Amino acid sequence: MAAEIQPQPLTRKPILLQRVEGSQEVVNMAVIVPKEEGVISVSEDRTVRVWLKRDSGQYWPSIYHAMPSPCSCMSFNPETRRLSIGLDNGTISEFILSEDYNKMTPVKNYQAHQSRVTMVLFVLELEWVLSTGQDKQFAWHCSESGQRLGGYRTSAVASGLHGGVTALCWDPVQRVLFSGSSDHSVIMWDIGGRKGTAIELQGHNDKVQSLSYAQHTRQLISCGGDGGIVVWNMDVERQETPEWLDSDSCQKCDQPFFWNFKQMWDSKKIGLRQHHCRKCGKAVCGKCSSKRSSIPLMGFEFEVRVCDSCHEAITDEERAPTATFHDSKHNIVHVHFDATRGWLLTSGTDKVIKLWDMTPVVS
Repeated sequence: MAAEIQPQPLTRKPILLQRVEGSQEVVNMAVIVPKEEGVISVSEDRTVRVWLKRDSGQYWPSIYHAMPSPCSCMSFNPETRRLSIGLDNGTISEFILSEDYNKMTPVKNYQAHQSRVTMVLFVLELEWVLSTGQDKQFAWHCSESGQRLGGYRTSAVASGLHGGVTALCWDPVQRVLFSGSSDHSVIMWDIGGRKGTAIELQGHNDKVQSLSYAQHTRQLISCGGDGGIVVWNMDVERQETPEWLDSDSCQKCDQPFFWNFKQMWDSKKIGLRQHHCRKCGKAVCGKCSSKRSSIPLMGFEFEVRVCDSCHEAITDEERAPTATFHDSKHNIVHVHFDATRGWLLTSGTDKVIKLWDMTPVVS
């Protein structure tokens, strides 16, 4: 079921340690078991599996449990070994795993939602189980009594917290929230600084599926449907992107835009299409913004449109990358980062779980 891959000499890229195979459908979520060479996974094939590394070097299921409905999400608390599993039928099922991870004992079921559970989180300090679902409900239950404590109806199907957001993670030291989105972007929200700033990070060519934060090195790991693993250096002074300015004519050459009929008539010129410089935010025509450049400190690791004057002003130092890009070779659905070992788990639409040594790039 799992083929061991021998580690290669240390390079500045993730090292693939293991492929864990055997699921019949997409693995929607999986986590690395702390202090163990093990993985817990839940799949669309209705199975919960605990994979432990054997003496042969392969990962084999020590637990194989079939659920009544496809497993959409999970939350595992290592301290209590409580495993909360969200199902496609709206139920949340809880189990306690044995110390040797060879047995799972049912605890209780919560009839939390009317349709698929999209997120579940067990909060030990409050003894709460939080969840969101495709029924547009955000709900919380008491984990001791199983009683529903409250709920809130969202305006759209909840995925993480709201419609376009596909992933969230939190930096407790800097008090910064990171959100991944279906529009391929990651946004850094300065909540703790109370400045109201939002820094946009562009490094994916498909929707961002999952985020993880390495607090000890201040690096953000984002993974997407494009198979990319992007490691962002957040220990730099980033700049907020400017607001796009409105204008009826190019703010560089004063040529009218195509909706400015009066100026077109007065100047006897055909109107031009409007663009915006990503560096200064000015409204410009294509002729005055013929160059492209990366602006990593603004989050643009890929080249974007800039006006000609800004292009000349950007230095080579300002173009220095603040992120590294790596190909996982599968469409990533979910990631989990074990900071103590520097291991990253990725699960993909190819039904495969991959374990990576990230120490070459997260250090």
